[in-house]
Amino acid sequence: MLVDPVLEVSFGLGGAFRVWPPRSVNTALMPRLDAVVLSHEHLDHFHPASLDRLDRSVPVLTGMMLPSAVEDVITALGFTVHRVDHTTGTAFGDLTVRLYPAGARTLFWENRVVQPVIRYGDGPAVFIGVDADLSDEYVADIDAERQPMPRLAVVSNNSQISPPGTLGSDTNLLPGAGGDARARHTGLAVLKELLLDYPERLDGVRDIALCGNGFVPPHTPHGPYLYSDHRVLADAANQLQHLFTVHGPRPGDRLTIPADGPVTRDQADWITPDTDSEAAGRRAHAEYLAQPVPPVPQPIAPEHGNPEQALADLDAALRRLGQDLVPTPAGQLAASLHDYLQGPLGAHRISLTLLDAPGGNQHYAWNITTAAFDPATPVSLDEAMSRYPFGLRMYFQDFIGLIRGDVQVWDIALASMQAWNVGRPLDSLAYTLFQVYGEHQRPDLAQQSYTRLLREIPAQV
Repeated sequence: MLVDPVLEVSFGLGGAFRVWPPRSVNTALMPRLDAVVLSHEHLDHFHPASLDRLDRSVPVLTGMMLPSAVEDVITALGFTVHRVDHTTGTAFGDLTVRLYPAGARTLFWENRVVQPVIRYGDGPAVFIGVDADLSDEYVADIDAERQPMPRLAVVSNNSQISPPGTLGSDTNLLPGAGGDARARHTGLAVLKELLLDYPERLDGVRDIALCGNGFVPPHTPHGPYLYSDHRVLADAANQLQHLFTVHGPRPGDRLTIPADGPVTRDQADWITPDTDSEAAGRRAHAEYLAQPVPPVPQPIAPEHGNPEQALADLDAALRRLGQDLVPTPAGQLAASLHDYLQGPLGAHRISLTLLDAPGGNQHYAWNITTAAFDPATPVSLDEAMSRYPFGLRMYFQDFIGLIRGDVQVWDIALASMQAWNVGRPLDSLAYTLFQVYGEHQRPDLAQQSYTRLLREIPAQV
């Protein structure tokens, strides 16, 4: 089975996100497939160009909550989609797969994720903890002895920590509001979250494998994320504790999981690591750490075309966005504040700056009395942060691309917008965009972006 196959060297709009560590995949040498499992639709898991390389007779298994727009794309490619719930085991020879729903504490943009459990007959099972909190239903089945403790748990390392000096969209620009940077950015904190906190309810699991952080965002000078070398993390974890064995697979590694005895590793002949590109990425990483140069944000979306039409689209989108903000965490918190750095707050609580718009940067402020974005007087970034408790700066081109369905929020979230906020990290306007423009909320935009991805397939394959 393939789980969430990304078989190309890159993904996203125009292949903007490079797979890390880099490798090539030879599907002609790949073992015959019995099934593809799709855990969810985010662009680092759902890649139509990779599906296009596979035999159309292979069934695609997914959960009950997958957006219908995603199923439409898979069907348009010629595959058959099978939606299954966690009570149904689907057998393929000696293997049975169950798709468990995400845990109840999972963040809203990941709550449609399913977590595969693949079992060999009545023997060992592998749990794959994809991008979500550990499934409560799976833990309940283990506790009731309906499922065995997994022999191996695959844990997603989604720390995505950029080196100091870089500014991701989830970095709070507000001075002093970033929290305890040391606690957030240490390798020990990452290991604790992955190996102690996440699998806490899998007490007795004997082996854990790390995955995730498997891409380099566009326009980043620092190469891979910090703490994304799973082989190094696994070696450190095995020296620090002896409760279980940690594995850090690299591209091409094949783990064999017996009922008893140690997990062994050898190499698959259909995956070839790109050692030259990896060495270049590691050099860029080392050079950046030695002499950081903050990246200059760049737009991701295609050119917006006719300026007058783009401005008309913007006007309509801002009217809707102003209303959509009201029930979000950012909107609710902004409305509840009475005082800020300059004293009592007026009606305007959120700043929005669209860079490089026709005629220059466009400045707006969200009015809590009308739920509308009003044109605002241009001010410096420092002045805006002292005047408004929330703010977002992104390229006009990217915002237009987002509201037209030319790009997904995931395309632009990691590299080309910046925000500030009071309150929790999840109160950031960057996360608000996930809530307002995500596939679950705007399937119409998702459908348009998938249509674009289908058009790109001939250029990528």
